[in-house]
Amino acid sequence: MNKYRAASLAACMGMLLFGVSLITLGSVTLWLRERLLLDNISAGTLFSILPIGIIVGSLVFGPVADRYGHKLFFVISTCCLFIGFEGIAYLESIPLLQVCIFLFGFGGGAINGGANALVADISENKSSGLSLLGVFFAIGALSMPSVLAFLKNSFSYQQIVAFAGYSSLAISLLFALIPFPPPKQIQRKPLTSAGTLLKDPIVILVTVFLFCQTAFEAIVNNWTTSYLTTLKIAEDNEALYTLSIYVVSMAVTRLILGWALTKTSQRTVMFITMFILVLGCVLLYSSHTLALSRLGLIAFGIGLASGFPVMLGVIGVKYPQVSGTAFSLVISFALTGNMIINYLMGVVTESSGIHHLTTFSFVLSGMMLILTLTLSKTLKT
Repeated sequence: MNKYRAASLAACMGMLLFGVSLITLGSVTLWLRERLLLDNISAGTLFSILPIGIIVGSLVFGPVADRYGHKLFFVISTCCLFIGFEGIAYLESIPLLQVCIFLFGFGGGAINGGANALVADISENKSSGLSLLGVFFAIGALSMPSVLAFLKNSFSYQQIVAFAGYSSLAISLLFALIPFPPPKQIQRKPLTSAGTLLKDPIVILVTVFLFCQTAFEAIVNNWTTSYLTTLKIAEDNEALYTLSIYVVSMAVTRLILGWALTKTSQRTVMFITMFILVLGCVLLYSSHTLALSRLGLIAFGIGLASGFPVMLGVIGVKYPQVSGTAFSLVISFALTGNMIINYLMGVVTESSGIHHLTTFSFVLSGMMLILTLTLSKTLKT
């Protein structure tokens, strides 16, 4: 770990960048629509490209990192982010902007997966290291809206987004200069291990769990504000503040877990956080006040905090020689949960109402609890 302390810091900076990139497009939506005169269909088509790019980047990074090392893909990925930021800031051509947004998503997805795989490779306690890494994602996700709000009277959105792109380029140069662990699969192609990974019941259980996790995060991120305002529990600003509290609670919990996972078992941590997640569902379902709703969202943040660090830690321990490929498969399939369940939530909301947010949350948390129990028994055998 000490030998690659700079690489560990680079992974944290990369995860922070991913947090910034993931929230940027949503943060500048109104400005972008006004600048490019986008209607709802054009905007929806444009924004749907981002998750596709993230999934492709998540799928590609692993075999490349295992075969050629992390440095190459980190440099390429941050350059993709640079192109994406500058395209969003300056381009007037919709087709070119679509290409840039795809590269934006590709770079972000690759950095997310690569940072997790790198930390798993160089950490003695993988789940603890991955938990601390997750804190930087939350910082990045919170920082972009805050920066835009704080600097909007001094700088244009175009200048702020462009500066974020230049920051990505500077970090790319930093990645090129610092030492990274050597490639692990020089003699053979990492993709030859993919078939074995897909047959492993532990990999399957972890992937399905993280599918549910990303789905849960998606409905919380995208539908909570509508839920609170439609049911007249909160005003717009209060709902946005409540969503920020959820993100902060997840970040603080992951910071605590970075220490707790060195002192107690992953199994204990998972069962505690799953219980708190279910408690959050109960609180939100029974809530008719803003205070109780906020407690529910805080419980969601705490309950979801352990999922990715612990589950990816399990994969990192079992497949250290092809951790990049393993993470690539698990993360890319898991991310489809974000798209599929988010779409289903939209269909159900349109036909039956936003109150079914709690129905989805109960179903997903129940599945995650069952998967945690099953995985716990499987790992003991």
